[in-house]
Amino acid sequence: MAIQSREAIRAGSYVAGEWFEPKTEKLIRVVNPAKPDEVLAEFPAAGREDTLRAIEVAQAAWPEWRDTPAPERGRVLWRAADIARRRLEEIARTMSLEEGKIIRESRGEVMKGVALLEYYAGAGFRISGKTLPSESRDTHTYTLRRPLGVVGLITPWNFPWAIPVWKAAPALVAGNAVVFKPASLTPGTAAILMEILEEAGLPAGVANMVVGSGSEVGNTIVDDPRIAAVSFTGSNSVGMGVNTRASQRGARVTCEMGGKNAVVVMNDADLDAAATAIVGGAFGATGQRCTATSRLVVERDVKNELLERLVAKAKALTLGPGLDEASDLAPAVDRKQFETDLQYIEIARSEGARLVYGGKAVDLGGGYFVEPTLFDGVTPDMRIFREEVFGPVLVVSEVSGLDEAIAAANAVEFGLAAAIFSQDNRSIMRFIEESEVGMVHVNEPTIGGEAQLPFGGAKSTGVGPREMGEEGLHFFTELKTVFVNYSGSGERALIR
Repeated sequence: MAIQSREAIRAGSYVAGEWFEPKTEKLIRVVNPAKPDEVLAEFPAAGREDTLRAIEVAQAAWPEWRDTPAPERGRVLWRAADIARRRLEEIARTMSLEEGKIIRESRGEVMKGVALLEYYAGAGFRISGKTLPSESRDTHTYTLRRPLGVVGLITPWNFPWAIPVWKAAPALVAGNAVVFKPASLTPGTAAILMEILEEAGLPAGVANMVVGSGSEVGNTIVDDPRIAAVSFTGSNSVGMGVNTRASQRGARVTCEMGGKNAVVVMNDADLDAAATAIVGGAFGATGQRCTATSRLVVERDVKNELLERLVAKAKALTLGPGLDEASDLAPAVDRKQFETDLQYIEIARSEGARLVYGGKAVDLGGGYFVEPTLFDGVTPDMRIFREEVFGPVLVVSEVSGLDEAIAAANAVEFGLAAAIFSQDNRSIMRFIEESEVGMVHVNEPTIGGEAQLPFGGAKSTGVGPREMGEEGLHFFTELKTVFVNYSGSGERALIR
């Protein structure tokens, strides 16, 4: 296998302001999913002892960072935003190389991270409590927010820049120290974040990155009593275990996990707009995002007309390497996900779903490419309706009326996002009220989020508080109530 220059993808972990390669025979190999014989980096994996050292370093660095005024902490993030904007193309190219996504989407993800850094930079001036009246004489009462201490961040491969930023930025501006485990498939993008924070003036030891397996690095973070909070994004099978183990020892936990998001299209919808949104939501990012549109629930009278539009748009998509500006659909991230996509396509066939388009692997020089795939005749009892594929597979269910549409949209264990296309305000408002999800879109795709808005889901999708926005900052703080008796009487009112 050909290994690119080590300057392309930084190898190693980052602790106490220094890069190092752990002394171990366990190797992490980062490959280009568009050309799997092209190894981007190969380096020793960190383990339990390296993670314990990172926690110790973070614990030692935390008090000074906690005592740094919050506006100054915010200025570090503002400088980081400026540096990230300057390095936009480098970050995007690294992301496209190791995760596979098309370069246009990578650039968009970088700018999403920049917006998050800017938002939380400003939060350094807005970490506020409340002043409230007391029932006692000569007493001033108020609340304030204080950092938790050392927090653990565990992030996935599908958004290797934006998700680490939306966890790290609020944690840092709140005054916490961080131990960060990125996905082993995408360490190069995560490494650039560490470089940017260092250049922005973050003190050594306040943010530490340990690259290794979930069984060693992840479990150590989750189980260590010095980790006050754990923020996790990933699969349900792993996330539920993280929540159970961390919360049992009293740590604060938030887990963002799977999705099986539905878009509902009513008879009065603008079908051209709906088709554009559905194709972008289903096949953008190769379907590898938790907010992907994976189910289409459509009224019977417009189904065939909408399917014609979807097939035409799917046929127009160009499969290719992420770095090719002409590519619309990139490869699956690795062989495991590639095989999972193909396995679910076969499951759908075996369940009796009708293949409308796609359904095959595509040979483009050995990469993990799967055609955009569309199935019709899918019912709620089918696995392809209920289970998350995390690939470019869209399934279609036919309904009659809004009641059936809402029931079908809600008929899964997940509750991240949903969308409706309609011109009728009554239908729209009913759908907004009755959708069992954390985020609802009207006449737009199920995808997307903004820095100032909370992000997260209901049901099996999410455990704990929402991320991003003010809620994301509050997760990393402890609320303290203060009573100041300025007369010195030593008395308090009796509370009935």
